[in-house]
Amino acid sequence: MDGAPPAASPAGLSAYVAVSQMLGLTLLATTGAWLGRYRGGVAWHSPLQFNIHPLCMVLGMVFLQALLVYRVFRHEAKRSTKALHALLHGLALLIALVGIIAVFESHRTKGIPDMYSLHSWCGMAAFVLYLLQWLLGCGFFLLPGTSFSLRSRYKPHHVFFGIALFVLSIIACLLGITEMLLFNIRDSYSLFVPEGVLANTLGVLLVAFGLVVGYVLTRDDWKRPPLAEELALSMDFKTLTEGESPGGGTQ
Repeated sequence: MDGAPPAASPAGLSAYVAVSQMLGLTLLATTGAWLGRYRGGVAWHSPLQFNIHPLCMVLGMVFLQALLVYRVFRHEAKRSTKALHALLHGLALLIALVGIIAVFESHRTKGIPDMYSLHSWCGMAAFVLYLLQWLLGCGFFLLPGTSFSLRSRYKPHHVFFGIALFVLSIIACLLGITEMLLFNIRDSYSLFVPEGVLANTLGVLLVAFGLVVGYVLTRDDWKRPPLAEELALSMDFKTLTEGESPGGGTQ
């Protein structure tokens, strides 16, 4: 009906989304505080280049993963939401790539070996799979020509691996925090020194952020409902790509 107000979001959704964003901003601030106060800050082509790595990975691989786009923009056009979803994921990948380049250059400058720790294995796996997930998602859902049935079959895999990679990214960050602490304050870590407490707090914030986002994603009644025009377009798209009429017959 023209002029009708948009449907309201389900009860509780806005509050959980707000909490998730507050937690996300807090973990970014905590990461910056840790690196600035105890690790000297960040700078390119300097001994501080390594510190760009944890900042970029927390920002790109955790905070900017656009998993809640379809919950927040529930009543926007599906194609616009898809484009925003892909754009945010692409930005997250670029930021993460900067973090990966920073750590490899820092290791090369200091003569430190690469890719030997569990953190590096999990982190690189998360990045490579995230890139693959993004490319497949763009191919299946943004590029024209993919059949309706193929999109439908791939969608559950896309959703599952999106959540799985988010979890893997948080695990890699937790391993990285522990690794940094053991490298830098091994002898005093057990004494509850302020740097150790702050870094542990960052780890707790990462877990809390993941739990809240995961809860929002797994609530079936909070999923984005298809708009009436989207259902019509979906039927038209199926007819064009599958050769089926809306009534189920073939043309």
